Amino acid sequence: MIYPSGRAALLAAASAIPALAVALAVPQFWYAGLVFVVLILALTLADALGTSSANTLEVALDAPSAAFVGEEVRLAITARMSGTSRFEAVIEHDARLAGEESARSLRKTYTAVRRGSAAIDALWLRWPGLFGLAWRQRRVALDRQIAILPDVRPARAEALRLFRRDASLGAIVQVDTGAAGEFQALAEFRSGMDRRTIDWKASARHGGLIAKEYRTERNNDVVFAIDAGRLMCEPVEGVPRIDRAISAALTAAFVALKLGDKVSLFGFDARPRISSGAVSGVGSFGTFQRLAAELDYSNEETNFTLALTTLGAQLKRRSLVLVFTDFVDPTSAELMLKTVGRLAERHLVLFVLMHDVELAAMAEAEPLHADDVSRAVIAAAMLRERRIVVARLERLGVHIVEASYDKVGPELVNAYLGLKRRNLL
Repeated sequence: MIYPSGRAALLAAASAIPALAVALAVPQFWYAGLVFVVLILALTLADALGTSSANTLEVALDAPSAAFVGEEVRLAITARMSGTSRFEAVIEHDARLAGEESARSLRKTYTAVRRGSAAIDALWLRWPGLFGLAWRQRRVALDRQIAILPDVRPARAEALRLFRRDASLGAIVQVDTGAAGEFQALAEFRSGMDRRTIDWKASARHGGLIAKEYRTERNNDVVFAIDAGRLMCEPVEGVPRIDRAISAALTAAFVALKLGDKVSLFGFDARPRISSGAVSGVGSFGTFQRLAAELDYSNEETNFTLALTTLGAQLKRRSLVLVFTDFVDPTSAELMLKTVGRLAERHLVLFVLMHDVELAAMAEAEPLHADDVSRAVIAAAMLRERRIVVARLERLGVHIVEASYDKVGPELVNAYLGLKRRNLL
């Protein structure tokens, strides 16, 4: 595409002044003043035809593969072409990247404002002619993606702190043993050890109490099932619940990978969206992060029956299933309870819930008007129904982690380490 520049427009407007002066001074030769306008148009046409062709254009974009929400994203454009070295550029991207940019700079800085996969669709380049009276423009398709991830650096620091606290898990005598405990060695019974670990035959042979040492089984399957439906996309203190859930899941996944377990991601709303294979080793944490970034927001109602039935069919061995979700009342959660009951028969299920701070604030607010009383009564009833659903889940054998949005990550890690310590897997 070729079009006149702002300089050409200004010169064309300025040429009207001498044309008007000629028309006023010599009215019979008014047409002589058009020479200035024709001259500018001719120079603009010559400049347009003389601009460098795009046949030799070479373009490259240097962009990071991932960035954290709220972090600056810096992009660098490299453009080369014979005949010119002056370029202006604009990047065509989606709403996950925000910021004002100058077309004159080939180095762009944006702010990642929303989790997901930010698409960079194309690059618009233009370059001037010799006199600067015309621009030649071209669109270069890029089809690049930048994974916008939750900022887990604070959560990761918390996970490392919790991990260091329990770094000896699996290497010391386990107080509680179960089906997943592996026998390691015999040792003298010491105060604080579980009396159920005493080996009476060995004790009779040695003339003293001898206990069995166990180690926690590693390489367990841990599945993070994250609900991306309408309720989970509602904000909690300005941030969608699903983003809070993903931050907590990443914190727990980092600890699980550190402890030698395998982790996988399962995202769903009205139907399953993401079903990843299991990864192991701390080096796989980046892969897990990128998968979590692909779980997009949704306004559809969650279909627990389809999602959890599909997940149960995919699991070939007993696994720890961490379900991040939310519900409003027993009626909407009835189908979920039936499906969870079948899943809990074979697997260890842990529900991760966040306190509904808005409902709690409504229920506890001091009433000033009649509307405040009605609002408080309805909010208290909804909270009571929520507790009914939680109680029914616990009766099904489901473990519950319910905490405020800012503490759900550490609470989940503590619950996971507690399950490991008790060898419930």
